[in-house]
Amino acid sequence: MSRAFVKESDGSEGEELPELLVSPHRNLVTPAGLCQIEATVARLQTALSESRAAEDRAAIARIQRDLRYWTERLRTAEVVEACAVSGTVRFGSTVALQKQDSKRVEYQIVGEDEADPAHGKISYVSPIARLLIGASVGDLVALVDGEAEIREIACMAPVAA
Repeated sequence: MSRAFVKESDGSEGEELPELLVSPHRNLVTPAGLCQIEATVARLQTALSESRAAEDRAAIARIQRDLRYWTERLRTAEVVEACAVSGTVRFGSTVALQKQDSKRVEYQIVGEDEADPAHGKISYVSPIARLLIGASVGDLVALVDGEAEIREIACMAPVAA
């Protein structure tokens, strides 16, 4: 039988859940990304307490697994502060591109856990980010759907404490 038709365990039958895989890449995060990780750990700790009180063994197993992942991500987080000058694209930069069809797109280069492509946040290890890092305003970048010119590079804004 194909694995596509096999139900993944949720731990409810007493089966052990598979661990969440931690990326082999450096865990670079923006200050906002660190805040997101910290909030996730806090939320999971609260959920774990609630699940223990409710004696929900499946939820406990799932939350403990997720908490192990996020605790490791918090432990290994390397915060990259905002850059002072925006001459070249780097981690944390927001890059405005002008495509050949005159469409303008923006990407912010962030950590893997912060990535949200639908909102223009791409992981620094993504193919597009790898093309952009080190480039400057006026450079042409070969994207899958054609060339685009870098029109603007902005540094990430510092996060208020």
